[in-house]
Amino acid sequence: MAQPVPADVLEIAEALVPGSAVDSARLATQGNMHHVVLLPGVAAVRISKRPDSAAELPRRVEILRAVAAAGLPFAVPEQLTPVTTFGDRAAVAVSWIDGEGLPEGVGDPAAFGSLLTALREVEISPELEAVLHRPRRYANGLGWAEILREVIPQLPEGWQPCVQQRLDALLALKEVPARLVHGDLGGSNVHFDTSGKLTGVLDWDLAILGDPAIDAALVASWHGWDVLRAAADEETFRRAQAWNDPIGVEHLHAVFTGKPLSRVDGFVRAVVAWLERPASGLPEIPDS
Repeated sequence: MAQPVPADVLEIAEALVPGSAVDSARLATQGNMHHVVLLPGVAAVRISKRPDSAAELPRRVEILRAVAAAGLPFAVPEQLTPVTTFGDRAAVAVSWIDGEGLPEGVGDPAAFGSLLTALREVEISPELEAVLHRPRRYANGLGWAEILREVIPQLPEGWQPCVQQRLDALLALKEVPARLVHGDLGGSNVHFDTSGKLTGVLDWDLAILGDPAIDAALVASWHGWDVLRAAADEETFRRAQAWNDPIGVEHLHAVFTGKPLSRVDGFVRAVVAWLERPASGLPEIPDS
């Protein structure tokens, strides 16, 4: 849901995209890293909130460039302006993507099947290889599996055996060749037009080179596991379940970075909240 734009943020957007209809500008709902000012039909302007997000913005733009050059059959935001500094903030304008995201629990399996196939079939170019992280299970204590094993003892005691068992099941999967993974599919990041046609995919900040079933799990976590079951083959569906089951697939980006967790307590709280939600929508991995 769009929000009114603070005056200082609107001033930056207007400076970056002069002559745009700022009277129609809206602020997209975002996290704590950036403001995103929507200039309908013209551009989206990303403005950093903190010094660390300002420092990261050029790399995020490089990711967009590499993804935009990958030949995907839908629109990807493209850079319209240089990354520009405004005091301790950095900002960039990217192209407008028509359409809107779908509500939770809604999705056309055919559209999402085509989306997952398109991502899986992208050729991994040297440009993508250069800008995208490839998470490793084990990497001198900073592999994602190693980090999760350190987190499990900090969970409530009753959850520890279950999460450990589910992590073991995930690690028992045979590793597959790394493909382009968006890392945040669903909700407002996947746009459709009024006829239901996929128009574009936004927000590639969490893109990695990894198992395509991660994106499949992200589709299911927002749009529903029934949607994924109809959209994907059985192997992809089972792998998606395995990626989701230990701590919720949406939390994995924090351990995929190859860096220590910056806020372990906050991460544990988020995982516990996911574990303690009503379990009726949580799929079980069937026995082999």
